[in-house]
This record gives sequence, C-alpha cells and structure tokens, in this order.
Amino acid sequence: MASAVAERIELAKHCTSKDWSKAIRVLDSFLSRSCIIQDLCNRAFCYSQLELHKHVIKDCDRALELDLTHIEAYILKGHAFSALGRKEEALSVWKKGYEHAVCKPSDLKQLLELEELLGSAKGDGSIAHENHAVESTKSSSAASEPVDSVEPSETYNHLENSNGKIEHCSKLTDRLDAHDNLYDGSEFHSESSRNDEGTKLFGHQSNGKHESQPNGANYIHEALSDSSQSCISSSALSSESINLSDIYSESINLSETCDETSDEAKSSKKFCVARISKNKSINVDFRLSRGIAQVNDGKYSYAVEIFDKILEEDPDYPEALIGRGTAYAFQRELHSAIADFTKAIQSNPSAGEAWKRRGQARAALGESVEAIADLTKALEFEPNSEDVLHERGIVNYKFKDFTAAVEDLSACVKVDKDNKSAYTYLGLALSSIGEYRRAEEAHMKAIQIDRNFMEAWGHLTQFYQDMANSEKALECIRNILQIDGRFVKAYHLRGLLLHGMGDHRNAIKDLSVALSIESSSIECLYLRASCYHAIGEYKEAVKDYDATLDLELDSVEKFVLQCLAFYQKEIALYTASKFNSEFCWFDLDGDIDPLFKEYWCKRLHPKNVCEKVYRQPPLRDSLRKGKLKKQELALTKQKTILLQTADSIGKKIQYHCPGFLANRRQHRMAGLAAIEIAQKVSKVWRSLQAEWKHSIKGTGKYGKKARRKERLNRPSQNRGGAGCTTSSFLEQTTSYGSTEDRSFGRPTMSWHDVYSLAVKWRQISEPCDPVVWVNKLSEEFDAGFGSNTPLILGQANVVRYFPNFQRALRVAKAVIKENKYVRDRKDNIIYLTDDGKVQEIMNAKSCLDLYKTIGEDFWLATWCNSTAVEGKRLEGTRITLLKSGENGFDFAIRTPCTPSRWEDFEVEMISAWEALCDAYCGENYGSTDFDVLENVRGAILRMTYYWYNFMPLARGTAAVGFIVLLGLLLAANMEFTGSIPEGLQVDWEAILESDPNSFMSSIKSWLYPSLKISTSWKGYPDVASTLETTGLVVAALSTYFE
Repeated sequence: MASAVAERIELAKHCTSKDWSKAIRVLDSFLSRSCIIQDLCNRAFCYSQLELHKHVIKDCDRALELDLTHIEAYILKGHAFSALGRKEEALSVWKKGYEHAVCKPSDLKQLLELEELLGSAKGDGSIAHENHAVESTKSSSAASEPVDSVEPSETYNHLENSNGKIEHCSKLTDRLDAHDNLYDGSEFHSESSRNDEGTKLFGHQSNGKHESQPNGANYIHEALSDSSQSCISSSALSSESINLSDIYSESINLSETCDETSDEAKSSKKFCVARISKNKSINVDFRLSRGIAQVNDGKYSYAVEIFDKILEEDPDYPEALIGRGTAYAFQRELHSAIADFTKAIQSNPSAGEAWKRRGQARAALGESVEAIADLTKALEFEPNSEDVLHERGIVNYKFKDFTAAVEDLSACVKVDKDNKSAYTYLGLALSSIGEYRRAEEAHMKAIQIDRNFMEAWGHLTQFYQDMANSEKALECIRNILQIDGRFVKAYHLRGLLLHGMGDHRNAIKDLSVALSIESSSIECLYLRASCYHAIGEYKEAVKDYDATLDLELDSVEKFVLQCLAFYQKEIALYTASKFNSEFCWFDLDGDIDPLFKEYWCKRLHPKNVCEKVYRQPPLRDSLRKGKLKKQELALTKQKTILLQTADSIGKKIQYHCPGFLANRRQHRMAGLAAIEIAQKVSKVWRSLQAEWKHSIKGTGKYGKKARRKERLNRPSQNRGGAGCTTSSFLEQTTSYGSTEDRSFGRPTMSWHDVYSLAVKWRQISEPCDPVVWVNKLSEEFDAGFGSNTPLILGQANVVRYFPNFQRALRVAKAVIKENKYVRDRKDNIIYLTDDGKVQEIMNAKSCLDLYKTIGEDFWLATWCNSTAVEGKRLEGTRITLLKSGENGFDFAIRTPCTPSRWEDFEVEMISAWEALCDAYCGENYGSTDFDVLENVRGAILRMTYYWYNFMPLARGTAAVGFIVLLGLLLAANMEFTGSIPEGLQVDWEAILESDPNSFMSSIKSWLYPSLKISTSWKGYPDVASTLETTGLVVAALSTYFE
C-alpha cells in the first residue's frame, strides 16, 4: 500500500512539472501489474500532451474494451481523431460517448463537455479542442533546419513573457498516419517464397537511401510515434502544488486534476504551459519530439544528434534510447539499434515499445527466436495490441511458422478490422497451410479495405496462379497496372504467368516493359532469356543470359539465378549448334558432359564445371557455319492438321489439380511426341508381325529373337554418353531411335528408345528444365542421385502434392507395421518391435504423431511387386520424415536411382515391353475390337506403372510417362478422348501402390470408358519428316493459331 501511494505521489509530481514521459513510465509500471481503466485513460491523457495520438486511441480502445460506457475514454479518443484530421471519426466517437452518458448516471461535467464538442462539430464543421485538445498550426521551420542550428532552450526563451507563461506555441503536423510494418509489403511472396525476402526494418531502402512509399511502405510506428516537433499544449496546470495528502493508492483522473485550473486557458480554447520547470523536463520532451520528427522525415543523422544531446544529460533516458535506436535501424545499423533498445529495456523494463523495436531489429538480422521472444514480451505490456500482433504475425510468417502467424494475424484483425496489411499476410499464411478458401477471403478483404493496395493484388495474383486459375490471375494484374502502369513487379508477375501458360512471346513483351523501367531486374532478365531460348531466338537469349551474369547481387536467390543463367546459356549454345540439323541429332544426354548435367540439376556454383568441362562453341561459330539459319514454319494444310491434332491429343496430359497451370506449349509438345511414338512403334510392330507370320505359330521363334534383340539393345550403364571415350561400341551403334539389326535386317526399338522420344520432346519444349536420364550423370549415379518430391516443407503444405499426404501417410504406416523397422539419416536400422509403439504409429494422424513415436528423423522404402521375376520385390520410393525448425516437418518422397536399383527396374521394363509387343503382334495385330485389345491395354498400364516407380529422370517423369501411354494406345488403334479426373495425379496412383494390378484397376475405372477405337492417326503426316530439323521443331512449338 505504501509503495502504491508513493508511486501515485511520484505520478502527480511528474504531471505537475509537465514531465509527461516520466509520468507515462510510472503508468506503464501500474498497467503491467493491473489493468485499471482510469490508469489507461490517464496514460492516454499523457500521450495526448506529447501528441502521440495513435497511442491515445489504443489506450482508449483498451479502456472501452473493459467498460464500454467509460465517457472519458470517448472524449480523449475523439480529440485524438480530431488532431489526426479524422473529423468524422471524432464526431462518431463523441456521439457514441454521449449516447452512453445520457443513458446512465454520469459525470455531468463530462456530459456537458460532450454536448459542447458535438455542438461545435455540428455548428461550423470544425471540432473545437477543449481541455484535452491540441491546437494545430503550420510546421515550424525547425523541422527543416539542421538540428544544431536552433537550441531548444532558445526556442522556448523567446516565447516567455514576464509572467513566466508561454503565450504562443506552434506544433508540427503529425506525420505518423501509417501503422508500423516490419517488412516491405511491395515484395510479393509464393510457396517458392523465401526467407531472405523482407528483411528490411521499419522502412524501404532503395539505392542505399530510405524513402517513403505510398503503397505498403514502411513507416516508423507511433513508436515513438504519433509525434512531431511541437510545443506541448494542454489544459493549463496550476503552478501550485497538488495537496499530496489527498492522493491515495487508487488511480486518480489526471485530466480532471488538470482541468481544475486556469479558467483563462479554458476560455481561450487553447492550451499553454504555465511555466517551464526548473529541471527543464519540457525542454527535454520538446527535443525528444524534434528528434522523432527528424526520424519521420528520414533525416536519421540529425535525429541521432538530437538524441545524443539528450542522452549526454541522461544516458539512461528510455524514450531517447528508443528514438536513437529507431534511427539506427533505419540506417541499417541494426546492432547499434539493438544495443539502444536493450539499454532502454534495462532502464525501463516496462517499456513495451523498446521490446517491440528490439524484436523488429532482431527479426531483420534473422534472429527469429529472439525476435519472437521480444515481441511476445511486448504483448505482456499491451495485451491484444494490434500493432504487436501484426508485427509478430509477420515475423512468424517470414520465419515460416505459419500456424503461429495465422493465430497472431487473426487476433490482430479482430481488434483492427481495417488493417489491410494484416489481412494480406493472413492470406499468405493461410495459403501456406492449405486453407485456400480462407486465404482468398483474407486477400479480398485487404482489397475491400483499399482498392489501391497493390501488395494485396500481387499476393492474390500469386494465389490464383498457385491455384492454376490463370484468368483470375491475369485480371488481378490488370487491376495492379490500372493503379500504377509502371509497377515493375506486375509486369514480371504477368511474364511469369504467361511463361507458365506457354505464351513465351507475350511474356517477352511484358518483361521488356519491366526492363525498360528497371533495367537491373535480374528476375526479368533471366526469365526473358529463358523465353527467347525456348522460341529459338538464341542471340537475344545469350545476350540476356550474359547480362544476368554481369549483375551485382544482394541475395542468395539472385545468385541461384546467375548459376542457372550460366548452365542455360550453355544449353542455348548447344541447341543453336543443332538448329539446322535433324532433330534426331539433338541429344543432351549423349552430348552434354555428365558433370555439367549434375551441377545443372543441383543448381551448384559452376566454378568446377568451368575448369573441367568443355564449353560450347560461341554463337558466332554457329552463325558463321550456317547452323543457326532461321527456319520459318510454313503452315501448309498438312502441318496445320498435324499441329491442331497434336494440340487436341496433348491436352489430355493436363492434371486438373491446384498448382498445375495449363500450358499450351507443353500440350503441343505432348501431342507431337505421342503421335511420333505411335508412328515409330507401329513400324516396329509391323516388322515384328511380318516376322511372326514366318514363325511357327508365332511364338517360339519370335519370342527368342525378341528377347535376344532386347538384350542387344539394352542401354549401357556408362555415364559418359555417346561420343565419350568410355562409351562402348555397342552403345554408340544402338543409340536413340530405330536401329537396323545387321543380323536380321529389320528395325527394332527398346523400351528406352520409346521413352527417349518423349524425353527429347520434353527437353526441347522447356529447355530450362533439367530433364535428363539419371544414369547419364556423373559419379552421383553410384551414390543414388534421384528425385525429391516434397509434400510438406516445415509447416507449408506444397500446393501440388499435399493432396496425396494422407494416402502417403497410410502407406508409410503399413510398411512400418509389416517391416517393424525404419532407417535413420545414416541408414542405420531403428527397430520398432514393441507392440505398443507399433500401435501408436498406426494411430498417428500427422507428421508430429509419427515423429513423436519414432523419436528422430527417418525414412522407409515402399516396394513394388515384380512381374518379371516371381516373388521378387523391387524398392519403390523412399518416404522420408525430417524435423524442420521448432514446429515443422519435411515430409517427402525420394527416389534414389542406384545402379542396382536401375538394373532391377530395367529388367522389369524389358519384360513389360516384350509383353506389350507379344500382346499386340500375332493374332491380335491391327485389331479394332475393343475386347480383343484387353491384354494390350493391360500391358501398356503395366509398363506405365513400373516407369512411374522407376523415376529414371531428374525431372519430368510424370509427363513423359503419360505421353508414352497416349502414344502406345494410339499405336494400338485406341485414342483417349476424355481427361484425367479432377484431383487425380496418375504418377502418384502408381507410386503409392505396391502391386501393378492394383494400379491398373484404379486407372481402368476412368481410362477405359474414355477410350475409343480409332485409326485416324495413321493419316497424320509423319512427324519426323514434317518437322525434320531442330529449328522446325522449335518453330512448331512456338507458333499458334490465335
């Protein structure tokens, strides 16, 4: 009790001497122990004297949460709105206060004050500031002058009259209309978004200078907050001392204490200070306000000088430390900023603003745990503070704690329903955890609050792109460009979207506009280079790749783009050298060095490649030798029919799932590849049929010869590729495509040749994707290099693949139940023989449940039942679960293609290919009877099943597998006329089934009803002769009928 009375006495002394900063500190201490409504209003009143209007509003809101009828809170809040120029909101608040005041016993003085305020506001449209109000005038010249040009004491001395009272004081306009935002909202984020983005603290930095931005820019919060360079104006406080004997431990009403003073001040409707106290506290507050104004004006060095002078007199002055720390933070001197915030906390542990500021600075340094701890501490002093919840929510999002981000940002928008930034970050966090409907609603709410909020439009664009809704994504970009026609990120976004849709030429146009505005945009340069590369404009592509390589970098992501630009420039030069050659000579797997391909797949630094690998000849060599002569695609009737048919067939590969954008270039590629496969396979079957006719009953002789031919054409394990010194003669003479058997005088084709046709088309259609055979890489093949497909990354659900999570989890549990073990990171066995533990695993519903039971990172291998070797099991894929951060997990499937595994699957593929040839050739050859072709369909699905589980490509296995399936069906006179069911991914149907028959049963249900007997494909022009050269193939993929 005695301590509380002493603190109340101290509070009264600070108010008497107009030392509002210290008064606020005492009230902070009170409120940290107990949230009393009157103390909130008292602190709001003190804030009003320092013109920290947003802090006034926050405290009044908290008071009204505790008591909706507390009239003083309405009066103070209305004055704060009025001082901010928000007259209509001020009037609305006072009306609400008046409605409560007349409905219950109220302080008549406050009721009369509300009536007077409402009358003034309605009478002349302006709101008179009485008692608590602040009179605003034009900014004084102090804001624009150097800090040391005018001494604060001199400023005050010439304002005093003989009575010791200040007759006139002017205040600067409040410059803090925007709430604080830790990150630059103009930087959009994807499920690809990454942690390094958005590490700016308090403001946006461009070319080393901090500038204000009209949309989503970052401003210093009211932190120091709703301040300006101003005189402190308030109700005139009596120069006489307050009778301390009347002060008890209860909270008193400071504003009423101040009201019971000068009638002269009331009648003049303006505040003036009775006298400057001997300890010059008003002088300090004035200088503090000047320093804050300098920060708000971006004059950080001047601000530091002002705060330095204050701290020379009082090194532990918390507000000055917070102010200087904020200025340091703007200057990216984050360690100095943290030191000041830490010292402020040591001086005043109840300074919630210091905790918040230090949390922001730590977040900018990447110290996520410490940042969250500081912001959490700040919330102890301001429970449910929308500002701190907003900040912590953004930090949680940036550091990928999406669940916590959703919780914080949801709480923030409940308190602050008009916080557009909180809504758009909430949308990003919800999208990351797979709450797509709620994510869209959050983005739309941000836009509803502010139709010109470009950050929300940008995030919504990416959301729709992730959802594979190109129409809505394009509509969002049009809205952005209506707001700002020179917004570079909008053109980049649309270029990225058009690239993903296969419209490379229009993508180039948008990217060129972006580069005309910002020539150093590495993202735009790199993407335009890849577009030029895809459509065969190699000169322009190489130029852009070189420009990308020449740029100076400031982030890891941009460095990765430079590495990719190196590799893709080499691929562009290689393709240019093959441009006028027959397409069959385009052979990335055989011609490109294995080490180069490995580094390309892994996106590694190319230094080692430059030293050890032969570089491609420069573009001028191809030009000089006539290898790059431009080839126009003359659209004859036959070519037009071929391309239109290819478009129709190719659309069938489309997955109708989030994350899979319809790409017309890929569709055409798939159609042309499928037709070529049908044409070439039919020739092989025709040759086999002719041989069958000469055999005894079409079995023994044919079967032995076919198997012998397959063994001869079995591809080598050599990783050097054709043309390398380590390549065998057999491999060089039995490479891609049809090969003439010199013993039997007939063409033949291996399963590898069939799939290589589709692989080649996939490589040329999107040259920036490293689609290569894994066994043609370097020594990584021996180590088990393979694909890695994540379903969950940390707390983020991968939009494309997460729909398969529950099924993958069931498969993992089934494998554990049967094997009773898993393997750790070092491949050591972790035995799970305890029945109780196995039961816990079977009851697991999430990654967390599974991890708790196992106790560490682990992996397990699924299996595939062999058809070629009875009773044998092949290793399928590896399901892995790794801890990621404090609350996240990486759940993925990984398929290492080791030499032994490759051999096992190759035997299976040979067997499946033989079975297909056996099923179609002989008595069933050329049949158009659907039932007769049952075994053919089954053989095609069997081979497709093993291909998907094999995963022999670095990427592109899924597309290649379905393309070959379409081509083989066509060759057998069956055309797929339907589409893949919505939400179904064919490759996952195979990967998560241990038996080919189960896979076949699931696919038959939707595939077979959509198959029709057709021989029309036989009338299509021959793809290989119609599009003979690489240049014509590229032209065919880049020419469309608009």
